[in-house]
Amino acid sequence: MKRVSKSKRQLMLGNEAIARGLVENGCSIATSYPGTPASEILSTFAAMQKQHMESVHIEWSVNEKVAFEISYTGSITGLRTAVSMKQVGLNVASDPLMSAAYLGVKGGFVVISADDPGPHSSQTEQDSRLMAMMAKVPVLDPDSPAQAKEMVRMAFELSERFEIPVMLRPTTRVCHARQDVPLADIHPPKRDVDFQKDPTRWAATPKFRYHLHEALEKKLESITRFNKTAPFLLNSGVDAPKAIVASGVAAAHTREILQDLNLWNVIPMYQVLQPYPLHAEFIAKLTNSYDDILVIEETTGVIEMQLADRHAVKGKLNQWVPAVGELLPEQIQQLVSEFAGVDTEYIDLPSASGVRPTLCAGCPHRAAFFAIKQATPKGVYTSDIGCYTLGMNLGAVDTVLCMGAAISQAAGFHHAYKNDKKQPDIISTIGDSTFFHAGIPPLIDAVVHKVGFVLVILDNRTTAMTGNQPTPGVGKGARGEALETVDIETLVRGCGVKFCRSGDPYQLKEFTSLVKEAITYSKGKGPAVVISKHPCLIDRTHKKIYDHPYVRLTVTDSCDGCSYCIDHFECPALVLDEAEERVNIDAVLCNGCGVCEHVCPKNSIQEYE
Repeated sequence: MKRVSKSKRQLMLGNEAIARGLVENGCSIATSYPGTPASEILSTFAAMQKQHMESVHIEWSVNEKVAFEISYTGSITGLRTAVSMKQVGLNVASDPLMSAAYLGVKGGFVVISADDPGPHSSQTEQDSRLMAMMAKVPVLDPDSPAQAKEMVRMAFELSERFEIPVMLRPTTRVCHARQDVPLADIHPPKRDVDFQKDPTRWAATPKFRYHLHEALEKKLESITRFNKTAPFLLNSGVDAPKAIVASGVAAAHTREILQDLNLWNVIPMYQVLQPYPLHAEFIAKLTNSYDDILVIEETTGVIEMQLADRHAVKGKLNQWVPAVGELLPEQIQQLVSEFAGVDTEYIDLPSASGVRPTLCAGCPHRAAFFAIKQATPKGVYTSDIGCYTLGMNLGAVDTVLCMGAAISQAAGFHHAYKNDKKQPDIISTIGDSTFFHAGIPPLIDAVVHKVGFVLVILDNRTTAMTGNQPTPGVGKGARGEALETVDIETLVRGCGVKFCRSGDPYQLKEFTSLVKEAITYSKGKGPAVVISKHPCLIDRTHKKIYDHPYVRLTVTDSCDGCSYCIDHFECPALVLDEAEERVNIDAVLCNGCGVCEHVCPKNSIQEYE
């Protein structure tokens, strides 16, 4: 372990601590596709590595699969590399993950998959540890930002020791917590690149893959005896017929709760650092030493599944521990109290809120969705993953499945309705970053099969929902360096689309007409694409791309408070005064886009002279 001075400490976000761990431990290639709760890892790594720009490669990749493959390839040349993503991003990278486990690595390779129990900002609350089990790679489960940083070092060491990819699995409460973290010195990463050709390994055909699988099983067996990642007893000296086993942030909560309930010297508590593969000696010790075991982990019973004597285990598989949602401290307190047989105050947890957020005031997506509804009020609207998913508040989003599915689902509706006389208009919306990520293959498929639908690409020149990371269309890298750009319209036409037009949604009447024209074309001629081009208001780096003057608006006395603008446009700057039966404009929130002037059916919102 590196020596750390007590004076060298810094308050850090969990993702910042992980990035610091990568820097301290000589990571030479770091790649990612942005996704909450993992987004800050790469951007922090880029900021920390500015002094070593020439010796380190950092990139926001077009998707998680590409990011994985780039970093993995660096590891087989002997470099230390890392790829970071959120848990659903790991689904996209699952193909290379499964294969990389068989082939192995040379330099340390860390796969950081940030899980989102809850979920707070994801389609699912899936457990990446299950993916690690399926791929047969070890996974480390940190309980805090400081431990996450330390586990980066452990992961590199474990990866190089056994020549295997290693997963680090922080959760939202680790990624976004802040802690005083000890720092070690930073040295330039070693660049001893040496790719040793071996087709039986790096280009293995099925026959050789069988032997690689055998070798992988032997690696996993050895890892179950690797002491540095073994579970450990937190409160040594405690002897009882019962024990608690916990991992991740749930372990941090459980440790504090045992102390608060005066049970620290009553019930032994073990923390599992490596949930898979679970250490063989630990399994034997638990089953031979305790009559009753409580397993506390998020979100699936990964540790629980590996314990041989399951009749003695209380956990998720027998509904003792909730199977859905994150484990809040209040829930863990009730679980521990019941397990220990002590009384505790029952805490009635609030139910999950059904209130959705809304798009920012002046967001160009809101204008685009309003135009779509005006152009085809009875259409079927497929959409995708991004802040524009909030178009559902405007009644312009009917389906959201996964990245890129807006286009595939539009095709699905087309094929389902094509023999129906009342075939609806089908409008698909997808963000620019999402289109680059996963929209191109389904669009090509739609062209080939002559799918009649309109695709509106919401090009706001950034990956807005995750923190304004650059897209391939802006010509900027993770460190702000100049890169080549990919023009969306050229790309769309390259996919075979004949109708492709761009428009500014702030020009509401013209944009609505453009959508109508696209709908007409799509009837029998195949897909039509409209590119809605206006930069995100939050990303100030693009404020001069479109020269749009500030429009000062006022609500005239003709407003009768019908709330049409509130119900159908939902801009936060429009506020209904029920007492006065009129709408007012909040000058603090209004950004002067001027779109709402064209929304009011009674012309009560007008430009202020």
